[in-house]
Amino acid sequence: MKNEHDLIVSGVHLELTDALKAKVEEKMEKLFAHEGQIIRIRVELEYNAHQHTKQNEFIAKGHIEIHGPPMVASVASNDLYESIDQLTIKLDRMLRRRSRLKRVKRKHPHDVEIPAEIPKAS
Repeated sequence: MKNEHDLIVSGVHLELTDALKAKVEEKMEKLFAHEGQIIRIRVELEYNAHQHTKQNEFIAKGHIEIHGPPMVASVASNDLYESIDQLTIKLDRMLRRRSRLKRVKRKHPHDVEIPAEIPKAS
């Protein structure tokens, strides 16, 4: 099953396995299903090798290119698969909020004030 969505997965200080790619594709496919306006999703998986403590070693960054301002999110945890799951939840929440705000603006348009006098039609 080949998807026709534009998804870019990259790894920083990390070797991308087929299992990791499949996990990211499976999770991001849900986002494509929720929002048809998505142009491209870029996911960057990073291993923070320079950190001396053992907290939050794996970082998942997501960048959704969509009509309007892009959406960017980042999640860090001790488990890479947990970071991917949390990133998906965070991006999904952002998409739902964007959709809800568009609906509210559509239902409650605001009046436009024009500083000039408009002549009355007779």
